[in-house]
Amino acid sequence: MTLSNNVLSILAVIALGLSVLAVAIAMAAGAGRRPQEESLPQGERLEMLAERHAQAIKRLESAVRQLAGSDKRLYDLLQGAVRNVGVVRFDAFEDMGGRLSFSAALLDGNGDGVVVTSINGRQDTRCYAKQIRGGTSLHNLSDEEEQAIREALSGGREPVDAR
Repeated sequence: MTLSNNVLSILAVIALGLSVLAVAIAMAAGAGRRPQEESLPQGERLEMLAERHAQAIKRLESAVRQLAGSDKRLYDLLQGAVRNVGVVRFDAFEDMGGRLSFSAALLDGNGDGVVVTSINGRQDTRCYAKQIRGGTSLHNLSDEEEQAIREALSGGREPVDAR
């Protein structure tokens, strides 16, 4: 397809007109945003720059205060979460082997929680739960329950390598 010289000339004039219009729109949009910093004296440019940095610092300070408040709330919540666990397995009866009985202490960061003991025999199994406050209980504790509490408060056992 070949175009005549007249058609090519008309297309060139239209393209030139559209490019001039695009440049004019871009200049108008740029001028409406903010004054050109290059046209300002040096002192005013520095003042504008310092003002923008001060606003950014205020936003960052606000964000840091908000994060610090969130951090405090999370810390308070975690204090009540079960974080210390101690488990002691034992043979409750001489004629039973396999250490099927256990005492498990589940404590929070303050040493509060519960110790659960399961005593397994040939005919039955019994479970007991005792409330723990500050690492001690109002109820009488067995040696295994005390050991489970000590283990939980000391940070528990070494991790087991499962290879």
